[in-house]
Amino acid sequence: MGKSLRLSMLVTDIGFLVYWSIVLLGLLPSAFAYKDFDDPIVMAWNLSFIPLDFVLSIIGLLSIALYQKKHPGWLPLCIVSLCLTFCAGLQAISFWALRGDFDIGWWIPNLFLIVYPIIFIPRLIKVGLESEFRGGTE
Repeated sequence: MGKSLRLSMLVTDIGFLVYWSIVLLGLLPSAFAYKDFDDPIVMAWNLSFIPLDFVLSIIGLLSIALYQKKHPGWLPLCIVSLCLTFCAGLQAISFWALRGDFDIGWWIPNLFLIVYPIIFIPRLIKVGLESEFRGGTE
């Protein structure tokens, strides 16, 4: 796990946990809220991401911890976390695109959630395959 992947995952995973803490505590200023933040259906849509974001964050942080301990289980957990991260970003972007809502403040972070996993997942799969052919796991 390179430094850029580790940093991207830490920013994302800790960022999700902080974001959801702010939302659940009602501390998100309306100036930073997404369009129709107070609409119950849109609010329910947003809150429906909590399980996904929580799971991907915990798996991602666990993956980093296992990597630091040189435990081979880091790799599959990392790939799962990145796949879930991609899904979270894609779902949000798809929703806003269907609504015609192009708020750059919400698109940039969610495009990040789509792009960085696409960069790292193929590399990680290659590492796993190469390790498998050598008879071990890195």
